[in-house]
Amino acid sequence: MLKMLLDAGGGIVVTNDGNAILRELDLAHPAAKSMVELSRTQDEEVGDGTTSVIVLAGEMLHVAEAFIDKNYHPTVICRAYNKALEDAIAVLDKIAMPIDASDRATMLGLVKSCIGTKFTGQFGDLIADLAIDATAIVGVDLGHGLREVDIKKHIKVEKVPGGQLEDSKVLKGVMINKDVIVPGKMRRKIVNPRIILLDCPLEYKKGENQTNAELVKEEDWAVLLKMEEEYIENICMQILKFKPDLVITEKGLSDLACHYLSKAGVSAIRRLRKTDNNRIAKACGAVIVNRPDELQESDVGTGAGLFEVKKIGDEFFAFIVECKDPRACTVLLRGPSKDLLNEVERNLQDAMSVARNIFKNPKLLPGGGATELTVSATLKQKSSAIEGIEKWPYEAAAIAFEAIPRTLAQNCGVNVIRTMTALQGKHANGENAWIGIDGNTGAITDMRERKIWDSYSVKAQTFKTAIEAACMLLRIDDIVSGIKKKQAPGAGQAPTKPKIEEEGDADGEQIIPE
Repeated sequence: MLKMLLDAGGGIVVTNDGNAILRELDLAHPAAKSMVELSRTQDEEVGDGTTSVIVLAGEMLHVAEAFIDKNYHPTVICRAYNKALEDAIAVLDKIAMPIDASDRATMLGLVKSCIGTKFTGQFGDLIADLAIDATAIVGVDLGHGLREVDIKKHIKVEKVPGGQLEDSKVLKGVMINKDVIVPGKMRRKIVNPRIILLDCPLEYKKGENQTNAELVKEEDWAVLLKMEEEYIENICMQILKFKPDLVITEKGLSDLACHYLSKAGVSAIRRLRKTDNNRIAKACGAVIVNRPDELQESDVGTGAGLFEVKKIGDEFFAFIVECKDPRACTVLLRGPSKDLLNEVERNLQDAMSVARNIFKNPKLLPGGGATELTVSATLKQKSSAIEGIEKWPYEAAAIAFEAIPRTLAQNCGVNVIRTMTALQGKHANGENAWIGIDGNTGAITDMRERKIWDSYSVKAQTFKTAIEAACMLLRIDDIVSGIKKKQAPGAGQAPTKPKIEEEGDADGEQIIPE
């Protein structure tokens, strides 16, 4: 189910991404704050399973409550939980299925099952295709069959309201929200452009601090202006020596420099973000140059197949596309409204993270709660072999894993108790590891046939984060609040111990002498 949130700025967020919801909450309770951190950690580490972590950690704490009431020591419970975690990871290793990351059909099934519970699940393969294409473009081989995919730096998601979701695509290159400086004179479409990227202003340097120049003769003023013009002309000639078709700078570009460039038939774009400039460099193979006099032929980017400025909606966008072997890309998202696009972007981020995890660690587990049920059944079996007091918390941890399939069943709108009983029957003794719930229909099916899969790294991270956090919170036996004494603004004295006033002190107040 989706949640609608009002954020601090008065905007609305419509999402069911655990991290996006919890990020907006304003919490005062310290334990709740640490739970929110879990979902953030999960989002940064593996990008998916943000909701599962909270559900699982909450359930672990819930089943521990009964033992705390019976005066079990928290350390005993934590020991049992840690043992359960080790055994759970061992079960994951046992039922995991290695896959070939280059097999597109398998990857598609996996990414689709990751976004199946989300809003964009109804658009079928669309988002999954975008995610796999984008991560495949920016993946860098580290050798030994490992790939590193940096989603934050090299994939830019550009949201443009308007059009249909089906118009979204992955560009083999970069798109920026800029137009050329002089649209009338400069070319807006260049095939196989030679691109120069600069990190310096193409305008006359102004003095750092206030400079006064005293001119005695009238002609000196003309000389001064001429010097400025010559300086800019000099810089432009250094650039034009390399016969570029497109010059992009992160800083300013004066009218005069603009004139020289357009005269030579060169298009120019100014004041570009540094991150965008880095992406263009990655896409077309150029090197960002800090001073025009240091330009070399090797710094010119020739990898792009087409530079084009297009109007989408009522804004102009520059496309540098059809690159040969790009190391960065842009995902262009279209859709009816901003809120919808924000949600699609969040889903896409999750999908890309899942694709990245598979490239890093190509192992699969069954989705639809099947993994958790198998872990739960195996742990229940093992609990009978555990001696002493730890047996009960260990068994409780096994039951806590059932929270995930139970929540799935609730979201499908089926009879929860019947479904859970049927599933537990199928999973008894840890067999039928691939039987789970289909999130759309609520039917109990084989996850292999329905292609409902989860990535191994997401599941392992979820279990570890949830149980370790539950243990940490169980070990807390008291909350102490440290309050500072309020100081007058601007007073920077060393903090003194807070003085607590009681009723009896009121009579002994010092009276200030007049």
